[in-house]
Amino acid sequence: MIRILCRIIVVMFVVSCNAVFINGVLSAEDAPVSFHRQVMPLLRIHCVSCHRPGKQGGGLDLTTHRGLLNGGETGSSIRPGDADASPLVKAVCSKPPEMPKDGEPLLPQEIELLRRWVAEGASEDEPIRYLTRRPSEPLTYTSSPSVRALAFSPDGNLLAVPARHEILLHRADGSGVVARLLGDSPRLESLTFSRDGSLLVASGGAASEFGEIQIWDTANRELVRSIKGSTDTFYGVAISHDNRLVAVGCADKLVLVFNVADGVEVMRCDNHLDWVFGSAFTNDGTRLATISRDKAAKLIDVSTGHLIDDINRTRDPLICMARHPMDDLIATGGTEGKIRLFRMEPRGGRLAEGDNKEESFVREFEHMASPIQTIAFSPDGTTVACGVVSGEVRIFKTENGQRLAQIKVGSGPIFALAFTPDGKRIATGSHDGHIRYHDPTNGAPLHDFLSVTIR
Repeated sequence: MIRILCRIIVVMFVVSCNAVFINGVLSAEDAPVSFHRQVMPLLRIHCVSCHRPGKQGGGLDLTTHRGLLNGGETGSSIRPGDADASPLVKAVCSKPPEMPKDGEPLLPQEIELLRRWVAEGASEDEPIRYLTRRPSEPLTYTSSPSVRALAFSPDGNLLAVPARHEILLHRADGSGVVARLLGDSPRLESLTFSRDGSLLVASGGAASEFGEIQIWDTANRELVRSIKGSTDTFYGVAISHDNRLVAVGCADKLVLVFNVADGVEVMRCDNHLDWVFGSAFTNDGTRLATISRDKAAKLIDVSTGHLIDDINRTRDPLICMARHPMDDLIATGGTEGKIRLFRMEPRGGRLAEGDNKEESFVREFEHMASPIQTIAFSPDGTTVACGVVSGEVRIFKTENGQRLAQIKVGSGPIFALAFTPDGKRIATGSHDGHIRYHDPTNGAPLHDFLSVTIR
């Protein structure tokens, strides 16, 4: 359903980009089709998963205008000015369509836009600038947005909470907001403080436009760097222990690593087959663990971007992960409703068909009977908690999986969890915009407040 809705939105966008006013009347026929505003979004939806750098089906790269013109093993994919003779147009128009090979056929509106662009000469216009920008003033809220992420500063003084176009820095006791950090991304999906607390790093973006990493100076409340890339949202941000590198998972299936100092991309990996929701560096920073909706957890060499190993045996789409605060361990969760614990180390060879070995596997926790949306370790790593779609939180001993507490927070999804640095409270963020503190030893409620101020 989400994929269908996103597709409808993109089609509405590309069609609307082709409409102009003439003598007060809206016309969608006279304006030339834009490659960057209309054609490229369609290619991203239908084509680039199989025709991109690193996975050039038929030798074809459809991520750039040059790639379209150069074509693949059978020559150019388009013939400017002649849509009917263009292999790409014929492939999407045939019955049944030759492309997309494993996806849904293009809609008639999408085919017509592609045909018109080729017939008009298949020219490349100016790349679009980012349409989404940070607001000049903090927004006024009439309702509370869902809480997608939470992070306590290591000194225990601040709680970072993302909202629309901003990060709110709350006093950790929930008594009020001390700063509002405005940024370009209308929605942030994840955030974390560096180990020394000097940096606050967030990831998010604008759907079908850009992904963004924001790096903030915690003490001065200043944006150190905004790193934009891809054409869709970034997820699962992680920062290396030495504050040198940041990693994200992407909606375009990539895993990217950037230098904190200059924002330069230093690694990319395209081994996942679906959205990548989480990333975590090993203690020495040489390897990166990632999880994806494609059901896979993978171990990647940071220096090269090469896949080292499969961490898990695929079972269910993975939605969330958490890194142990001290050991090279990750906890994963997904639609199956179970926390599974793995070591972040090579198992000695990629999983083959029929290979049931999981040498990185440590243990499995109690079944939750509801998809897991978020996982968090306590500061000392002795306990691990998960929040699920049904509005429940459970807390377990890491060493043996024993359940310590069960908390019924509400009737809707829990999207975010975070322990205070002293481990005496656990914060939950949910769909209703509330942040709730509980005692992690027995689940007793301690405090409840909204993530934003309602006017």
